Amino acid sequence: MDSSVLQIVIGLLIIFLAAATQGIASFGFSIISLPLLGVFLPLQVVVPMLIIYSLVLNSMILQNLKEHIDFKRIWILVVAGVIGTPFGVYLLKVVDENTLKIAIGVILTISAVLNFYGIKVKVKREKLTQIPVGLISGLFNGSASIGGPPIIIFLTNQGVKKQIFRANLTLYFWLINIVTIPTYVVGGLITTEVIQYTLFLLPGLLLGTMVGINLGNKVDENLFAKLTLVMVMGMGLFLIKF
Repeated sequence: MDSSVLQIVIGLLIIFLAAATQGIASFGFSIISLPLLGVFLPLQVVVPMLIIYSLVLNSMILQNLKEHIDFKRIWILVVAGVIGTPFGVYLLKVVDENTLKIAIGVILTISAVLNFYGIKVKVKREKLTQIPVGLISGLFNGSASIGGPPIIIFLTNQGVKKQIFRANLTLYFWLINIVTIPTYVVGGLITTEVIQYTLFLLPGLLLGTMVGINLGNKVDENLFAKLTLVMVMGMGLFLIKF
């Protein structure tokens, strides 16, 4: 099989798995697909493609969860994330991609391990804390299309219920995606190669998202919380190693 065809087939499988995971948990798409696609594609292609995909799949998921949205709880995260995103885009253009992967991987792994073992930070002023959390998420989003983990860890730390967690997280991603895509266009990151791969792998995205949405409401709440942290840990370690 031709190497380019093999890349498309593997890419379709990766995107399907990542989209199905996002449909179930409302996160995980970029955490799974970025390191795996990054094995055979440069980050300058993968990251813009994933941002475009994220807007599509989050639009689909949001339609399913809109009645659970609590925007008052996340608006500060959104504003801070929007501010942080252009700085992340700048990092993607000037910082070595291996350095970015390792730095993000270390932060994700340490944070997820602490939360998994019940070591939580007692946040008295939640709205004030949302500012640095949102800024970090924006940096991660702009530089590596992985803006979710800081928000995930924060919401888990605050004990947000599953359906509200899923709805608020999806809305956050959706709003950040809308801001990020024009930033990438202005930065010259939406290239012909990005558009080609985006079109080739689109079937995997659509099918995976529909499968994930169908399964999302059936996952137990406690299991859901543990699985989210295990996924963040695993992908953090993967980023560090590869």
